[in-house]
This record gives sequence, structure tokens and C-alpha cells, in this order.
Amino acid sequence: MISLKAYIASSLDGFIAKKDGSVDWLHAEKYYLENEDFGYASFMELIDCIVMGRITFETVLQFEPYPFENVPVIVVSNNPNYQIESKHDISIFTRPIRELFSHLKSKAYQNVYVDGGKLIQSFLKESLLDEITITQIPILLGSGIPLFGVTDRMIELKHRKTQTFPNGFVQNEYEIVKNRM
Repeated sequence: MISLKAYIASSLDGFIAKKDGSVDWLHAEKYYLENEDFGYASFMELIDCIVMGRITFETVLQFEPYPFENVPVIVVSNNPNYQIESKHDISIFTRPIRELFSHLKSKAYQNVYVDGGKLIQSFLKESLLDEITITQIPILLGSGIPLFGVTDRMIELKHRKTQTFPNGFVQNEYEIVKNRM
């Protein structure tokens, strides 16, 4: 069975980036804690594939070193002609999100990391996301790129765990409750 999981940070007012896409506020020196990755390495140990939105992926490509050397990445794009040249294990997916689920199943992936604001919104809209970990950063951006935006229905979450950190970060883990009909 596939488990689709999001792991993301947001400002306290719910933005994942500034209007220009910048996340420099997230990496401010004042938030650094020695030997603390906020559970990210433990999360990634369980992941056998990453599904990432194009904009997020293009941001990640600028990181040195490239952080997903040992995990296949599927980049989701609405542009059927989108291509990327890379020495890493990267594939492009341009079909509807519902078809992506079948593709992941055919590859026998079990734990899939869904990354990117718009992609997380799409997975929620299609009732595909199973869980989400949100680390709230103690800052109000006032505007920017929202994590959730407008949804067409109420989405119920079941709280699993909250963890606080000395730098003011608050991390919440939720299970997305699926309506069983």
C-alpha cells in the first residue's frame, strides 16, 4: 500500500515562500540549532520516492550539494514538453495526478514524499495525501505563496504529534482523514 506524505515548513500565517518564491527567511541564522534537522533525516530514511512540483524542483536543483542523490524524484509539470537534463534519477510526469498514483503503484513505491505547495494542494484536492508534517516558523510574512489556499471542501485532519524546538519552531504531524463511503 502506498503512503503519500508531505513534509513542509510554513510561516505562522501559512506561507511557504515569499511572493518571489524566496525561502531565505526559513534559513535565517537565528533559527539554526546545532545537530538538529527537525526530524527530516528520520523522515527521509523511510522514503523510497519523491514527487515534486516543477517550481520546487527547480529551486532544489540550485542546492549544493543536490539533496536527493539516493532517492528517485518524479517532477510533476502541467507542461507536456517540460524536460530536464540531469545526472540524477529524475523523471518527468505530465499526466493527471490521478494517473500518477497508478504509476507509483506500478513501481511498487510504498512511502512517497510529496513536495511543493501547489502539488500538495492538488493531492489534497484529489484525496490522495495520507499525512502531512508542518513545521511552523515563528514569523509572519504577511503575504506570499500559501501552503493551502482555497479548498473546495472541508478536509479533516487527525492530530498525531506536536513537537516544539528551542528556536521557536512548532512541528505538527497529521493524518488526513479520508471520507469512507
